[in-house]
Parts: sequence; structure tokens; C-alpha cells
Amino acid sequence: MDAVHPRVLGYLGRALSLELTAVQQYMTQASLAETWGDSEAAARFRRETVEEMRHAEQIVQRMLAVGVAPAASQLRPVAQAPDLAGLLRRDLDLEDDLVNLYAEASRFCRLVGDCVQETLFNQLLQEEQHHGEELAGWLKELGRLERSRDDERASF
Repeated sequence: MDAVHPRVLGYLGRALSLELTAVQQYMTQASLAETWGDSEAAARFRRETVEEMRHAEQIVQRMLAVGVAPAASQLRPVAQAPDLAGLLRRDLDLEDDLVNLYAEASRFCRLVGDCVQETLFNQLLQEEQHHGEELAGWLKELGRLERSRDDERASF
């Protein structure tokens, strides 16, 4: 096993912390949506939870493969909002943080010639970009539904 640059190990640790933060956030939001009676949103948040858990597992496996004990340094508190649109905006913020981390980590791995970790970070980067696009689409659709409801109310 080749030595991994300490900064790459730092990226892996930060990635694990952010992915577990996302798991906690989506899981909480699924329960919150359920209490609001929005089973469709709850199901979507649960799917996101599973996807983020899969990412955390990949990072744990990579950390073990390079000989370090996985440790999430700090989970962020769950971002709160009074409605679904607000939750989605907070989720987009978290996804942006993940995208930025993975882009930076990938660039650094390329710089130091660590192709193995670069490949992992690139894969996670693409998946998180896709998550962000899905969340942005959901938020946009939610906005269209709200405008449609407002238009219906205004016509009465």
C-alpha cells in the first residue's frame, strides 16, 4: 500500500463528515415531511438518505484500504426551515459544499499524482452534482406548483 498524502487523508475525513451530515439531514427531513403529511417528499428524502449512506460507505472503505481508521470529525446540525422549499434550499447549500470539497480534493489528487483517490473524488463529485441538479429541479417544480395554486385562488 502506497503512502497517501496527509492532505488527501484530510479530504477523506471531511468528506465522511459531510456525507454523514447529509445522511442525518435527509433522514430528519424525511421524518419532518412525514409529520407534515407529505409522504411523497418523505420518500424522496429517504432515497437521498440511502444515496448519501452509500457515499459514506465508499469513503469508509477507501479509508480502510489506505490504512486509516474512519472518523467523521464533526457533523453539522440539521438545517431547519419552515417549509419544503426552505428545506430544499438548505439541501442545495449542503450539496454545494460537497461539490466544492470533491472538486478541490480531485484537483489536489491530480496535482500530487494520486490517481486512485482522484477517481473516487471525481465519481463522488459527479454524483453530488447530479443530486444538486435533482434538488434544484424539485425546488423549481415546487415553485411552479405554488404559482399554479396561487393562480387558481386568484381566479375565484
